[in-house]
Amino acid sequence: MLTPQAFFEAVQKVNNTTLTYAASPGMSGLIEAIQGYYKKLGVDLEPDDILITSGGSEALLLTYLSILDPYTEVIIPEPYYPNYTTFVHAAGGVIRALHTGPEEGYRYANKKRIESLITKNTRAIMITNPGNPTGVVLDEQEMRMIADIAKKNDLFLVCDEVYREFCYDDKYGVPCMARFRDIDDNLVIIDSVSKRFSACGARVGCVITKNKELQQAILKFCQSRLSVATLDQLGAAALYSVEPAYFKECKEIYRRRRDTVVSCLRKIPGVKVEMPMGAFYVMATLPVDDADKFQHWLLQSFDDNGDTVMFAPGAPFYETPGKGIDEVRIAYVRDEKELERAIEILAAGIARYRKEVMGE
Repeated sequence: MLTPQAFFEAVQKVNNTTLTYAASPGMSGLIEAIQGYYKKLGVDLEPDDILITSGGSEALLLTYLSILDPYTEVIIPEPYYPNYTTFVHAAGGVIRALHTGPEEGYRYANKKRIESLITKNTRAIMITNPGNPTGVVLDEQEMRMIADIAKKNDLFLVCDEVYREFCYDDKYGVPCMARFRDIDDNLVIIDSVSKRFSACGARVGCVITKNKELQQAILKFCQSRLSVATLDQLGAAALYSVEPAYFKECKEIYRRRRDTVVSCLRKIPGVKVEMPMGAFYVMATLPVDDADKFQHWLLQSFDDNGDTVMFAPGAPFYETPGKGIDEVRIAYVRDEKELERAIEILAAGIARYRKEVMGE
């Protein structure tokens, strides 16, 4: 997807003679734009509820540095984005994995299983909705149940919602945990312009929370790094002015790509794949002994008319040793023809690998 021209036009209009620091919490124009965006989702935010960060990654890092002490715990459904491990460990924390897998469609909203992981050291539950790498989308009842667990146990609920607009079933609407106002003191929303507006190079995200104590803790880190890049903030503010038709078009494009990938994968003997309902990733189980080993072989010893293919091996998305060995994550971010060709190469690679390496 192309980045909306609004970003570049806003930057080109800058006529300053000096590029100065912005305010540490973020530029007022961007904060107002984010307030307006959430207002359309039915969520009222005060300016102090929003702290601008260098992407969603910094938002997560500053959140965990603020809420965790050494050896305190965060419950996260697996498989999950591997950098969550980096952020939690940087703060001295420990991840307690909520086990899911392909056998259950990667769904994790199970009250008993979540509560069984809570200990005296638990500080937070973290979810990604829609999910990376699984594409799982929580419905409102599942969101409410997880919110209730966090509230009952006085835990932070950290919600990574950067893929919010990418839900492919209308029953999910545009999910946002901030609509549950009774968990204001528990809730931390992680957001970003990167995925929503195809602007990954603009390192602009935000932490949203109404918890005043947490706001002050995160603000200290924002002050220590002075400010997020000024020009990126100006461009990001302009992105929030794009028309709703932009999101509709993006979603339809990614829906077609998703359908192409899943349809092609299901034609490969032995491949198992769930239909993702959100984001732009799919997890698939391949008929190979080790997906990482298979990936190395594809890159080093295989080609199909001069072409090969890359994916993300599944094991690094799991906290539990031994899980995801035969799984892969595929990002459907190319056009349909490229995706069809990629899966064609994958199918040829699987067939040859099973014969030459696995001896079948």
